[in-house]
Amino acid sequence: MVASRREQLTFLQFPHQTMAFFEGQCYGAGYRNIAGIDEVGRGPLAGPVVAAAVIFSRGWIDEEITDSKRLSPQKREELYGKILSNSRSVGIGVVDQAEIDRTNILQASLKAMEMAVGKLSPPPDYLLVDGIYGIPIRIPQRCIKRGDTLSISIAAASIVAKVTRDRMMIEHHEKYPQYNFPKHKGYGTREHLEAIRKFGCCELHRMTFRGVKAYTGST
Repeated sequence: MVASRREQLTFLQFPHQTMAFFEGQCYGAGYRNIAGIDEVGRGPLAGPVVAAAVIFSRGWIDEEITDSKRLSPQKREELYGKILSNSRSVGIGVVDQAEIDRTNILQASLKAMEMAVGKLSPPPDYLLVDGIYGIPIRIPQRCIKRGDTLSISIAAASIVAKVTRDRMMIEHHEKYPQYNFPKHKGYGTREHLEAIRKFGCCELHRMTFRGVKAYTGST
């Protein structure tokens, strides 16, 4: 259940000031366990979509935490440890490429987010969700476009999800070295596309994605 119109108007009455602004508004509205949720892996041609949900204690902030795409791999790893050490709870959801092909990437992403929320303890009473699509779950929530640049909780979730997925793709290199997953993490780079053309696909590839179909000749 998404936030009511009244809740949304309450949020929009105040200008954004800090990365803890939206969390602060939730506390002001009486919520206590506010989770930020983000996902990574909607665009790659191979591998799962991974979501994370993070709850911090009230008032906790770290100015280095921001959108994972703005950070180097080394910085993400550093902040990943800091987030796990300082959060009240972290949940992770993973939906594999087979299910992405069976449904679609949007539904798989929302499912991964729902799974991540379900692993939080204490359970959240309000969700801040990156993007424009709400999670199909009966918890009040607000979608925030580019939320990973506006909310400390969402930004932290983006880092946890990114590090988790990158580690998974690096581990797959041992079984599938011909694709060099540690370098591109399954995204459609020239090197990856050439590897698909040369070696074909493996079980990690998303067969319904245009880049894979184009290079395998499937329809």
